[in-house]
Amino acid sequence: MTQNVDFMPDNLAQKDSPQKRKAQKKPVQNRWLRFAKKHSITFLILGSIAYASYSWADNKSIKNIAKTNQEPILQQLVSNHSNSDQRIAQEEQPAEQMKARGQANSVVGSGNLNTNNANEDNIFLPVFVAEFALSQDQIEESLTTYLALVDEYNQPMINERALDLALKANDIPRALYIAKVWVDRYPDDTPALFYLAHLSLRAKQYELSAKTLDRILQLDPNANIEGILAGIYPESAEARQEMLNALNSVDKKQNPSLLVMIAGLEAENQQFESALHKVNLALKQRPRVPSFIILKAKLYLASNQESRAMRWLSWKSFFQDTPDVDLYQVQHLLKNNQTDKALRKLRRMVRKYPDHEQLLFLAGITSIDAKQYQNAGNYLKQLQNSAQYQDQANYYLAVSAERNQELELAIKLYKAVDGNLYPVARKNLTSLYLKHNRSTEAIQLLTQERVSHPSQSSFLYQLQAQILQSVGNSSQALMLLDEALQQNPNDAELIYSQVLLLDPFKDRDRLDFALNKLLEIEPNSPTFLNAYAYTLAQQNRKLDLARRYAEQALVYAPQQASILDTLGYVAYLQNDYDVAVQALAQAYQLAPSLGIGMRYAKALYIRGDVDRFNQVYRDLKTAHPDAIELDQLLELNVPNLSPNISLDLSKSFTTHLHHS
Repeated sequence: MTQNVDFMPDNLAQKDSPQKRKAQKKPVQNRWLRFAKKHSITFLILGSIAYASYSWADNKSIKNIAKTNQEPILQQLVSNHSNSDQRIAQEEQPAEQMKARGQANSVVGSGNLNTNNANEDNIFLPVFVAEFALSQDQIEESLTTYLALVDEYNQPMINERALDLALKANDIPRALYIAKVWVDRYPDDTPALFYLAHLSLRAKQYELSAKTLDRILQLDPNANIEGILAGIYPESAEARQEMLNALNSVDKKQNPSLLVMIAGLEAENQQFESALHKVNLALKQRPRVPSFIILKAKLYLASNQESRAMRWLSWKSFFQDTPDVDLYQVQHLLKNNQTDKALRKLRRMVRKYPDHEQLLFLAGITSIDAKQYQNAGNYLKQLQNSAQYQDQANYYLAVSAERNQELELAIKLYKAVDGNLYPVARKNLTSLYLKHNRSTEAIQLLTQERVSHPSQSSFLYQLQAQILQSVGNSSQALMLLDEALQQNPNDAELIYSQVLLLDPFKDRDRLDFALNKLLEIEPNSPTFLNAYAYTLAQQNRKLDLARRYAEQALVYAPQQASILDTLGYVAYLQNDYDVAVQALAQAYQLAPSLGIGMRYAKALYIRGDVDRFNQVYRDLKTAHPDAIELDQLLELNVPNLSPNISLDLSKSFTTHLHHS
């Protein structure tokens, strides 16, 4: 008690003293110091981002300068051919001059060590800013910053990164500009020359590409330049001939890769004899290159010499250390439905290359096609722990088990499938459950997987709704889709699934809202346009709009049977029987189903074409002998057509028309 009384005055007396304030602040300072040390890296990153953001405005000036400098060059790259001679003359400066400029830049850049250090310090922040912009999906900002760095520093690593961004943005003019700047500074840089050759071909500047290829071959006469054409083979004969002329102008015509490039273009132009001659020249220098061997086989096949091509491939495969040549032969055999021959060859190949995963996989799925399920299992089980083929192996093992009536094993294997095959595996699995009257297990599985696979939730909701509909519970299926749309209101696939379940008469307002929403999301989707047209036809209203939507859908999918079927249905309701017959005839030719065939026959009968009606009826009876729906067509075949039949047929369209 006394102590309490004694201490109180002392504390009060020291309340505002400097010593007390210092004593109170010290623990706080120590606490912040410890926190700062503990999170120093975090502060460094946050500080760097803040500094980069603060410096963004300063870097804008650099970017604007880069844009100003690039505009005339980019315009030059995309200008018409009238300016091409001037461009080529500017590009064909002697290599000695380019080297001199590079040496001069090196002298200026290496004036002293402090200058180099300053340049390295100056380049760090713009690179950081560019990468930060890229992380925010601001590709244009990032690319513009890198272009400024290319102009200012012209260093290979910076140039290659800038090129990578330009190619990702599919900005060929700017990519070509970067490659030109790079080669101008470093005329003997092989990656730069390969980039320039590839990009000049993509930009159809064939004279520049020929000059660049010639430079590559001067530096390395044996350079493998075949990949330069990857993904940019010209489609038209004129463009191929223009490229051929450019490649033929290159001095080093005896380079095997160049010979093969020219041969490939000649083969596309049906110049097989000349192409074969060039491939043979290439093979004399490199007799074991698989791509050369395969190209010669392709030339034989194109010349209708299949047996010669097969003998050539079989002979050359004996001298190969890789299975590429054999694989091409197997793929050709499978393409031509020679499964037994392909399988025998695959067995020999697996013995030769027992650890080759692609061979094991191909042998496995080919064995399934041949109904050799045990052999398929032996091959595919070796891939169940493969990083590349694990999901494919489990999927096809499940298919094999299902075909072999091993139900529980198939279910287990389908459940193990993930990745790109996940949706089709779950569809097969639910079909398997339904086939064996286990719909409750299927619904439970899909409900659980919406939690374990949230990225697949939309697909899983749709699949579960289909199961509920198949067991006659459409109302619960609609409730499930409503739940899904609350989470993803703009998911077009979910809305479309809902449209397929809604009744065109009872749910007219909901259908209108859903269909308008679909066209708002994807106004040019042929599927959604067709759905709207068919719904209006079912409701027998706004037939002009329905026809316009069906015709618009045909523009985007001109050979789709369901859309032609809808157009025929709408035209029939409009009493335009000529268009109805024409559209339904095309639909029936593309998809000769019972439903489309019946509608086609009815339209023929209404138009009075009884002979064609009878022919279609006989075809349908042959294809579907037990279909009771065909009795309706027999009822139509009466001597006199009553005025009420047209209305009855219109109702029958609504009853029997089915769209996927």
